[in-house]
Amino acid sequence: MVTSEQLGQLARDGWCVVPDVLDPAETADVLDRLWAAADASRRKGVPTRYEVLDPNEHNVRVFGLLELDEVFRQLIQHPTALEVVRSLLGEYFMISNFTANIARPGSRSMSLHSDQSLVVPEPWHQPWALNIIWCLNDVYFENGATLFIPGSHEYVRKADVPKDALDRLQPFVAKAGSIVAMDGRVWHTSGANITEDQDRALLFGYYSSAFLRPQVNWNAVLSPQVQSIVGPDLRRWLGLDADANTGLAAAL
Repeated sequence: MVTSEQLGQLARDGWCVVPDVLDPAETADVLDRLWAAADASRRKGVPTRYEVLDPNEHNVRVFGLLELDEVFRQLIQHPTALEVVRSLLGEYFMISNFTANIARPGSRSMSLHSDQSLVVPEPWHQPWALNIIWCLNDVYFENGATLFIPGSHEYVRKADVPKDALDRLQPFVAKAGSIVAMDGRVWHTSGANITEDQDRALLFGYYSSAFLRPQVNWNAVLSPQVQSIVGPDLRRWLGLDADANTGLAAAL
């Protein structure tokens, strides 16, 4: 259940935490299936390290989650997640990407960025993208919580990012089973996992306004078998039908 206070914080501050979206048993099941999905990805020949982003081998990234397990297709359209998405982006949106990042002990931080800046040229006057971050472990500074600059959703251009940006970073702290909603304009980076034996597993559901081309061409990466079983709402949000997002954009 999302409260008006949480949605108000997202609109005002660019982020909010919604606790207890998954119970402990559900969270543990998703985490087990994520590790299985990582193995399945490697068997398909898709690496689980992205050298452009990850300074060392202690980050495990899993791409194409929607292809790998039904549980991820359920989470990307979870009612709580969609309520948060609609509160910021409105009724018409697309699912741009869904990936996982597991920070194992010894993993280091990636570069500072905002997700909206990667897909939309400046200026950034409105929120046109949103990440729903699923926490599959307790998340805190020491195990590599996502670090963000408070108030950075108000940066309109890259030139607005201050020179002391890295000194302003703060962690998103949340319990396992929570979601963290993050406005696409928030400048952030992955934290370093400085623990000896604690993983930090996160799923990143990336949603965008209907007029933006998704980061992933779902027609290319989803097998015909998976495309044949997804429901009409998910097909629309993935742009799998012939009209893709044109109907949605026209309704804006």
